[in-house]
Amino acid sequence: MVTSGRMAEAATEVAKKMEEKEETPVNVAPTKTVEASAEEAETKVTDAPPKRVDATNKPAEEEVKTTETSSLLGKLEAYVEIKASAEKFHHMFTEKPHHVSKASPGNIQGCELHQGDWGKPGSIIFWNYFHDGEAKVAKDRVEAVDSEKNLVTFRVIEGDLMKEYKSFLATIQVTPKHGGTGSIVHWHLEYEKISEEVAHPETLLQLCVELSKEIDEHLLSEE
Repeated sequence: MVTSGRMAEAATEVAKKMEEKEETPVNVAPTKTVEASAEEAETKVTDAPPKRVDATNKPAEEEVKTTETSSLLGKLEAYVEIKASAEKFHHMFTEKPHHVSKASPGNIQGCELHQGDWGKPGSIIFWNYFHDGEAKVAKDRVEAVDSEKNLVTFRVIEGDLMKEYKSFLATIQVTPKHGGTGSIVHWHLEYEKISEEVAHPETLLQLCVELSKEIDEHLLSEE
């Protein structure tokens, strides 16, 4: 038979064990925070492969076709340094193209106004000139005139050039030289050949260069 003293001791021992269990600390591992440093971020960006940018996204077939279609089209240009002012040279081709033959009789034999007024868009001018060892003619329409930019554009509508070209456009722009006297004459020829057998008008561009130099001498002699 269990005495009351023994029961009291057992109860005291159980209570003591329960207190020890409650006081036992529970260790919780802290959460680990992972942060990327600035140096690591920069390294990733630096090590990233460069992005490739293609020059064109067009298929090869379209590119070849475009080349074949535009093979008859052409552009030629030349820059000629002169001593005369840009305004005087521009004035010669707009208001006084009939005086060009006086400046360069070997290249230009005559210039006549067939329609409109000198230096006005829409007017028609008829030229007699000498090119590639032959006397030739050209009827031009003045397409554009810009006095502020000293620019004039002629479109050939009839004449010898139309035997080899479907279209022919000549632009003359004169700009004052920077930091000095004189000007730069810019000739720009834009054309479409009637066939592959037709040569690019390089000899005509050379005629334009010679014409520019002779007009320059003529203008200087008038001063």
